[in-house]
Amino acid sequence: MSMKTKSKKLAVYSLIIMGVGYIATAPFDDSIWIRLLQGGFEAGLVGGLADWFAVTALFRHPLGLPIPHTALLPNNRKRVTNGLVTVLKNDWLSKESIQDKIKDISFTDKLVPTITDLITKGSLRAGIIRGIKKLVSNIELDKMVPFIKTQILMTLSTVEMKKILQLISSKLVNENFDEKVLDHVLKKADNWLRQEETRSKLGSVSMNVINRIEADGMLKFALRSIESLLSEEKLGNIVQNLLLSSIKSLQHKGQPNREALVKYIRKEIEAMNENEQLLEGIDKWKNQLISEWDLDSTVMESLQKIQENILRQLDDEEFIEAYLIPMCLNFLGMIENNSKTIDKWIQTQITTLIEKNHSKIGDLVQENLDKLDNETMIDMIENNIGKDLQWIRVNGAICGFIIGIILTGVHGLIQLI
Repeated sequence: MSMKTKSKKLAVYSLIIMGVGYIATAPFDDSIWIRLLQGGFEAGLVGGLADWFAVTALFRHPLGLPIPHTALLPNNRKRVTNGLVTVLKNDWLSKESIQDKIKDISFTDKLVPTITDLITKGSLRAGIIRGIKKLVSNIELDKMVPFIKTQILMTLSTVEMKKILQLISSKLVNENFDEKVLDHVLKKADNWLRQEETRSKLGSVSMNVINRIEADGMLKFALRSIESLLSEEKLGNIVQNLLLSSIKSLQHKGQPNREALVKYIRKEIEAMNENEQLLEGIDKWKNQLISEWDLDSTVMESLQKIQENILRQLDDEEFIEAYLIPMCLNFLGMIENNSKTIDKWIQTQITTLIEKNHSKIGDLVQENLDKLDNETMIDMIENNIGKDLQWIRVNGAICGFIIGIILTGVHGLIQLI
């Protein structure tokens, strides 16, 4: 049984007691005590009925009779609800009171220790991991591809090849690439010259050159003498040894011809970024590469691999312990170290939100009240304050009973005097 039902029955019982008491004492008035009780019961009955009428008149017409100034709440519904909304907006939940209360709240001091405790004890860890995995899994990669592709193309199209060549040339010079190139070429040339096939080719080429030389007199006689004395094999061997000797000489550091070659190579390397023809060719190659590059599939494959790697790492307990949990704790530590700034920012945002939307509090209450019909609203009020209203009736009967006894006693004393 609800408290409202109990108090309502108690109010009814009080009226019944007063009525029965008054009827029971009415035939007997020869005793002072009976007259006192009769006066008390009479006044208690009148007081209880008056309070019953007053309480009932708040919500409906007593006994269904359209008595003036009754059913006050239904007849004055608009004024009552407007007054309630006004009090709620301007007094109980005024902007100033809410904002002053928010200024005293330290959001970080309340949230950070709680979240840290949940993470370190593991009760929140599984939820965080599930949330991150769900977030990563639900990322629509195909919608990210156009954006990433655009950024890559913009970046590549704005790359200055001149600066890249300058960096490359500086790197090559700093690492003595000029000497390394020369040594590599000389080594390859030495290996090639030492081959038997190379010697034969050199002899054949040299002999063909001699045969094609057109000369008169002594020069012609000398050339014919050489042809008769040297075969292709001997001539190839002579040229081979001559070239090998030159290469060997160039391989020694400090040799003048070597230093001249190194200087020339270095000069060409340093001038790469100023070579307009080279720059034009590289730019043309870059643009052609960009236009022919199937960037959509490349970006999509890369994103899929990244997504798979992240999900795989989230299933690795070592990764979680070594990276994820420390990362979360470090982030919370950063929040805690900047608690004043963060609290102030949160308070400012909430204050601004309240400033812009405070009127909606009253509008929401008004809207919800307008949705209720009279019977529903009266029932809600009676359910919430019905107990106190019923005690008004009980108190009316009791107070009337006591006052009735006092007045009857006073009346009796006056008659005796």
